[in-house]
Amino acid sequence: MEYIIALVYGLLLGSFLNVCIYRIPLKKSIVSPPSACPKCNYQLKWYDNIPVLSYIYLGGKCRKCKEDISIRYPMVEMLSGFLMLMLYHYYGLSTQLIFVSFIILTLIVITFIDIDHKLIPNEVVITLLAIGIIYEFVERPVPLLEGVIGFFAASVPLLLIAILSKGGMGGGDIKLMAVVGIFLGWKGVLIALFIGAFIGAIVGIITIILKIKKRKDIMPFGPFLCIGIAASTVFGENILNFYLSFINISY
Repeated sequence: MEYIIALVYGLLLGSFLNVCIYRIPLKKSIVSPPSACPKCNYQLKWYDNIPVLSYIYLGGKCRKCKEDISIRYPMVEMLSGFLMLMLYHYYGLSTQLIFVSFIILTLIVITFIDIDHKLIPNEVVITLLAIGIIYEFVERPVPLLEGVIGFFAASVPLLLIAILSKGGMGGGDIKLMAVVGIFLGWKGVLIALFIGAFIGAIVGIITIILKIKKRKDIMPFGPFLCIGIAASTVFGENILNFYLSFINISY
């Protein structure tokens, strides 16, 4: 029953994340007005907003005008539900679960906004900053000094890349890595940066080979960083220990 509650809670939060993803870049309130069809302005009823199930029941179309509803909406809901389920399994019912859940869900918002608009809004970064600071002082995931060093450990190299490449790195990416360094520490934020850069490079090479994108096309880096941050937040210590043990085996 606890796992079912965690899943349902995640699905409901995913529905709210969809609102944030759509409205924040447009500078609209995420509280009001109620959700509506962007084409015909039909105000959705509560039964039109049941995560995943409403999409399936309506056949992926608006109840009134039959405009197609993006498959992304149920995908975000399912992703949120799955991650909440996994986080509950990993942390159990704890304060750490609350903080890590907020961090991961915020990363989902950042990911899809960056995919759509090639930007990471300051409002979301500030929200993550507030969560990270409270998390650091309540749970102390890393020593305070490591958090201070972590603030600069990845953001400064990215800033240098942005300067040398004359805009090749977005300011949102730099601010994002500075903020997460507070609760990941310098080791965790560098792990996140490495994972993000590695996945980004692999995806970039594949898209170029398949001629989906050209070498000069802009590809948002934020989603890859978010994957790295999420992995480091939950499994950072395990990843570091594995790496250290691998080095010892090699020697």
